[in-house]
Amino acid sequence: MTRFSFSISAKDGAARAGAISMERGEIRTPAFMPVGTAATVKAMRPEEVRASGADIILGNTYHLMLRPGAERVAKLGGLHGFMGWERPILTDSGGYQVMSLSELTRTTEEGVRFKSHLDGSTHMLTPERSIEVQRLLGSDIVMAFDQLVPTTAAVEEQRAAMERSMRWAKRSREEFDRGGEHPKRAAIFGIQQGALDEAMRRASANALIDIGFDGYAVGGLAVGEGQEAMLGCLDFAVEMLPADKPRYLMGVGKPDDVVEAVMRGVDMFDCVLPTRSGRTGQAFTVDGPLNMRNARFAEDLEPIEPGCPCPACTQFSRAYVHHLVKAGEILGAMLMTQHNLWFYQRVMQALRDAIAGQRLQMFAKEFNERYRKTPIDRTSG
Repeated sequence: MTRFSFSISAKDGAARAGAISMERGEIRTPAFMPVGTAATVKAMRPEEVRASGADIILGNTYHLMLRPGAERVAKLGGLHGFMGWERPILTDSGGYQVMSLSELTRTTEEGVRFKSHLDGSTHMLTPERSIEVQRLLGSDIVMAFDQLVPTTAAVEEQRAAMERSMRWAKRSREEFDRGGEHPKRAAIFGIQQGALDEAMRRASANALIDIGFDGYAVGGLAVGEGQEAMLGCLDFAVEMLPADKPRYLMGVGKPDDVVEAVMRGVDMFDCVLPTRSGRTGQAFTVDGPLNMRNARFAEDLEPIEPGCPCPACTQFSRAYVHHLVKAGEILGAMLMTQHNLWFYQRVMQALRDAIAGQRLQMFAKEFNERYRKTPIDRTSG
């Protein structure tokens, strides 16, 4: 049985292609994880998510501890059996959702006391409770509990949050190691914080390395700072993390963000964009996003993306998908989400192939030039 191992099979510049091996299967890297917040990748059956090429999905500690409850999921056999996904699952720590969704949060050294966005009930989330919830869920990759503050916050606030996150990381690691049988098959990742400040990012990385984790995430980005600032931070933040461990950029992102981050040495990604956009009428294509509500698709017999092998594109026309989206039909959200998930996984496979073939720079240049085209009528009305 392989608990956790990471191997790199090819490099091209800072980019790496490889694989994470775990008990529940292999994760090809660079990897994109579809988000299954509440024990489901919205509008998709598990076998459809797997058919898109996904090796791993993400579940959410905050949402699942509130509904249906981590203890209930454990009683029912764990998250994998509960949702019918038998491959690896990464669970985030809940820290981001506590800060962004909850009302009347109060952060202390112990943890965060908050009111549920569902019913106003009061809860306490500490590093120990976050790890316990992830253990009850049966997570394969557990994330340390951290404190996120906006990149626009005062420097003193950013530093205090980063330093507290490192103390919480140590407590998270200790609680993980106390977890009985769970640590024998699961892994735990630490999360680098420090906003856009190089010195704080360095201090955070050093603290995490001293504690010791199976992988390392770059946290606190893609929260409104813009692509240029994010990539500028990645230029120095990623290389601070151990080269022999997976590097995970949390909450990213747009397809061109992913390509740029891979070039900077990132191995793992998650983002709600392909699923959320699928439910709101936006389709991702090599020629950029399309607004399928646009009237110009009403009689268009082409597939969403010509040449795409996904079931939505091989069976249905833009005109039909346009009709479904305009009519608010559930099938429209399903087909759009299916296409978007396939698109993201096609991009990841193309990146892995480009790294293996030592042609990543050319691939990235061609991809970005084509994807970033913005015809006037592409996303309008």
